[in-house]
Amino acid sequence: MKTPEWLKPGLYGAIAGAALVAIAGFSWGGWMTSAGANELADDLAQERVVAALVPVCLDISNADPDRVALIETIQAASGFRRRDALIEAGWATVPGADAPNRDLALACVEGLELDES
Repeated sequence: MKTPEWLKPGLYGAIAGAALVAIAGFSWGGWMTSAGANELADDLAQERVVAALVPVCLDISNADPDRVALIETIQAASGFRRRDALIEAGWATVPGADAPNRDLALACVEGLELDES
């Protein structure tokens, strides 16, 4: 079947319009692939889980008999080393977990409200 000559500009316009709509939708329209949506959902879930576990970390720190000495050690550390000191104290390992959670340790350091002096 031969396409009529008058139909070609319409077909080219439809193809170009579809391409422009797809580019605009994914660039500025907020569209995303299912993989991107899953990644976004996983990140949000991880943030919410960490936020829910911060009180557990703070309770573990309050129950620790060596709390004062460990707080001094954490205060003496700087930057990410505070997170590592909290992990070494064992406060970022929640009951039932095999290993400490680094994101939880960082959030717990912020929750301890350490003196910056």
